[in-house]
Amino acid sequence: MARIQGVPQKQAGPIVKIVCRLMLRGMKKMTGRQPAHGSGIEPVEIWAHQPKMMSGMGKFQQAVRKGRSVDERTKNLVELKGAQLIGCEYCVDLGSQICRNSGLSDQELLALPRYQQSDLFTEREKLALDYTIAVMRTPVEATDGLLDRMKNHFTDKQLVELTAHLMVVNLDRFNAAFGIQSAGFSEGMVCVPPDRPANAPTRLESIA
Repeated sequence: MARIQGVPQKQAGPIVKIVCRLMLRGMKKMTGRQPAHGSGIEPVEIWAHQPKMMSGMGKFQQAVRKGRSVDERTKNLVELKGAQLIGCEYCVDLGSQICRNSGLSDQELLALPRYQQSDLFTEREKLALDYTIAVMRTPVEATDGLLDRMKNHFTDKQLVELTAHLMVVNLDRFNAAFGIQSAGFSEGMVCVPPDRPANAPTRLESIA
């Protein structure tokens, strides 16, 4: 259970209700599954306490996700890796299923925490994951050398899209702060575990 209760959809205003319906439809399309726990859109229900903020955040996400210069596989990989680094249980559950539904194998999901030692990812993908780690750290560790390496594989347009995508991923801190748990999109299937202290509670397992 999250640390605060979301706005029940029955009590939500008309705009929030529309957003919830769209999100439910989008989740089904991206995951191909129904959530095993709750509504599956708990973050939206918590954002609904501040509808104007929710609307602004949604417009930003929508604009970034409409980018098409970077392939979906790379964006899915960096999003899942970013969520893992933040330690967002909800996000790694959802992201693992989105990756699987888009074509990633269970072996690739299990290899993601140690991607540098795996031959399942291309050098370009590994570099994008290196960049993800550098951008998601505090302070940011995107060095001149790393950017030079990125420029050998990504155009400036692609770099802007990829970095903006990581800014969207950074919004997962909202979910982690409120302790929003797994909705069970990956229940019974392989799921990348979130990075969190050894004594931190989690409902996820690395493999069912």
